[in-house]
Amino acid sequence: MDYNAQVKNRVKRMEGQLRGILKMMEDEKDCKDVITQLASVRSAMDRTIGVIVSSNLVDCVKAADQEGEQADELIKEAVNLLVKSR
Repeated sequence: MDYNAQVKNRVKRMEGQLRGILKMMEDEKDCKDVITQLASVRSAMDRTIGVIVSSNLVDCVKAADQEGEQADELIKEAVNLLVKSR
C-alpha cells in the first residue's frame, strides 16, 4: 500500500503530541491535562487507522473488480481490522 503524505503527516503530528505529553509528565503537569492530551492522540490514532483501512479497502475492491473476483471477503477483513484496532 502507498501511504500518502496526508497519512504520514497524521503520524508525525501524533509523534509530536506524544513528545509533548512526555514533556508534560517530566514537568509534572496536572494529570487532567496529560489525560486530555493522551485521549487526543488516541482519537487521532483511531482516525488514522480508519483512513488507512478504508484507503486499502478501496484499492483492494478495485483490484478485485478488475479481476472479476468478489469483494465480500475483503470487506469482512477490513471490518475485522477496524474491530481489532479498538
